Amino acid sequence: MIISITFLFCALLGRLGYLQLVAGKDLQARAAEQWYRDLPLKAPRGKITDSSGAVLADNRDVYGIYVRPNAVRDASAVASVLGGHLNLSVDKLYEKITTSRVSEITIARAVEKTVAESIRANNLDGVYFTLDSERYYPASNYLSQILGFTNIDNVGQNGLEGYYNAYLKGTDGFAYTATDIKGHELENNVTKYVPAIPGCDLTLSIDLNIQSFAETAVSEALADHNAKGASMIVMDCNTGGIVAMASAPGFDLNEPPRDDIHMLNALSKNKMIVDVYEPGSTFKIFTTAAAIENGAVSSSDRFFCGGSRLVDGQKIKCWRSKGHGSQDLGEGVKNSCNCVFMDLALRLGTDKLYEGIKSFGFGSKTNIDFFGESRGLLMQQSAVKTVDLARIGFGQAVAVTPLQLVTAVSAAVNGGTLYEPYFVSQVTDYSGKTIYTREPKEVGRPISAKTSELLRNMLEKVVSEGGGHKAGVKGYRIGGKTGTAQKYENGHIAQGKYVSSFVGFAPVENPRYVLAMIVDEPGGYMYYGSLVAAPYAGKVFEKIFDYTALAPSASGEITEYVNMPDVMGMSVEEAVKLLNGQGFSVETDGEGENVTSTVPIANTRTEKGDVVLLRT
Repeated sequence: MIISITFLFCALLGRLGYLQLVAGKDLQARAAEQWYRDLPLKAPRGKITDSSGAVLADNRDVYGIYVRPNAVRDASAVASVLGGHLNLSVDKLYEKITTSRVSEITIARAVEKTVAESIRANNLDGVYFTLDSERYYPASNYLSQILGFTNIDNVGQNGLEGYYNAYLKGTDGFAYTATDIKGHELENNVTKYVPAIPGCDLTLSIDLNIQSFAETAVSEALADHNAKGASMIVMDCNTGGIVAMASAPGFDLNEPPRDDIHMLNALSKNKMIVDVYEPGSTFKIFTTAAAIENGAVSSSDRFFCGGSRLVDGQKIKCWRSKGHGSQDLGEGVKNSCNCVFMDLALRLGTDKLYEGIKSFGFGSKTNIDFFGESRGLLMQQSAVKTVDLARIGFGQAVAVTPLQLVTAVSAAVNGGTLYEPYFVSQVTDYSGKTIYTREPKEVGRPISAKTSELLRNMLEKVVSEGGGHKAGVKGYRIGGKTGTAQKYENGHIAQGKYVSSFVGFAPVENPRYVLAMIVDEPGGYMYYGSLVAAPYAGKVFEKIFDYTALAPSASGEITEYVNMPDVMGMSVEEAVKLLNGQGFSVETDGEGENVTSTVPIANTRTEKGDVVLLRT
């Protein structure tokens, strides 16, 4: 008998020890689930600001509404009030409240403050409110492909909201309230709070003022040319920081088209980082740079263009079918003569040309802080034939992202330093402490400072004297290069589809800004980069100079206007000679012998030195 009692006592003691020491924490947690009801306290998401502190992504107060069926005293009244204010079915709400076996029902989220206050005024037992936040974008459709957006749970979905979600999201808190067995709050109850920790704030390299200039430019280009799309990037060439990045069409970040996933994906895709295109003549910058750097050409070398080159038995045409005649390197760059760049590529050879363009970052990701970046497309080096090499020299048989192009041009003109591009320059926690500061990251030296200076001076003449004239701003030294490339679909040239572009930099004497303007599939017959893209770049440069109060560095000539000469019916050679003699730059479209139409039309008041398009 004594043994049995002793055994029973030991068993009870062991069980008590197990409950206290082994299962104690689990049992306490399960008991707390019965004793307490908790409401989540959402952490405020960190803000995103531009470089000067202007808010680009913020939060606004909204409410979550919950019902605890066990605490409801009048289910009919609760269903009626909630249904009326939230536009929900009263019958379905009543059924859910009276039949649900869960302790808490989520009725609605992201409810406007005025609506929540109207419901709260009814003093309904069993109805609870949580203060939440919803993302708000003060600039609406600006940076729509860059900032990204969040879902209903305030989790970043794409863009910078997604890439930096771990920093922005913060840590949620909770409010614990003691209840009886039926879920009713106990009298004299003290609610316990576990406060939420706000997310970190991001400061971008973006300048909202310059962003507004870019947004206006792409919107105007889209409308003016009935284009498929238009994009612009502005980079600080001495740091790699993205100063502006705009793309049209876009959408209002406060009202993304969530009900049409296909449209949402198309509009929110950042084509400037994700998509590639054939750069055309803008790529000639890097062929020139590689040739100069490798000693394959000097400024005094002369080239002859008769309108084409025969390479591996294939006739490759210059854009000007009549040819450019004899010209030196600088003239070849200014004239954007395909024959010159074929010769440069062939002089370099495949290994040297590939070494040069790869040193500028082509064929590799730039490692920008963004999702989905493309590497671009380069032919396998061992598979490059002589005819391929010639085409690569003037921007065919290669594909790049607009971001790669701007990053590489920055290195070409800033003295020869390749920087890694970035959006976020600083991260600050909720207490105001800076936890990350971005320093410019040098990732290569593709050319020397001497080569860079020579290149800048040649590219300046493209704007001051050549096809990039419409990007010029009186009193300022601007350099750049136009590009016009045919598009490919299913491996074949898509007739009538072009990508028109201009990439430029300023000021030439001490470059700070590099700008790329790209117009995808401009409508009509006016598709040259010099006519379609360059004018918008000029407008943005002019606004930047005014905004930054940059003093003029070149003599500001008085603008002269003349009437556009009537060259209809003339031979192309005669028309070009006449127009060049009056100071105009000339682009030709077609391979006919005679001029059939012009832009601008005859007798139009035109700025002297402007670009004229001759259709033949």
